[in-house]
Amino acid sequence: MNKFDLLSKALEIVENRGEDYGDVLDNHNRIAAIWSVILGITVKPEQVALCMAGMKIARLCNTPDHQDSWIDLAGYAAVGSDCLKIAAERAAVSNQETQPPAPHQQSNGQTQWGQMHEGQ
Repeated sequence: MNKFDLLSKALEIVENRGEDYGDVLDNHNRIAAIWSVILGITVKPEQVALCMAGMKIARLCNTPDHQDSWIDLAGYAAVGSDCLKIAAERAAVSNQETQPPAPHQQSNGQTQWGQMHEGQ
């Protein structure tokens, strides 16, 4: 299998897993929450992908010709990157939704009160 076939296969597997397990970030948040309880530390979704990649690397040290582990390693790299991207996008949307509206600006520098009550 050449590198392009490997990446194509990894993409196919990641897409299929999404159908089985749902949104990649939501799934990795669930895994991170469980690992956090087990380990007694805070685990982030992208760290789940890093740990899974590490597991694949450890397996490849013993069986470097195991093609499935190479494919999975590429898939976990993509998943970790996607977790960070999706989290950043969601944070940006959340920040936009929680920002108070900008104060109304008058073009001539007067306040709304000043314009409404001129000459009084």
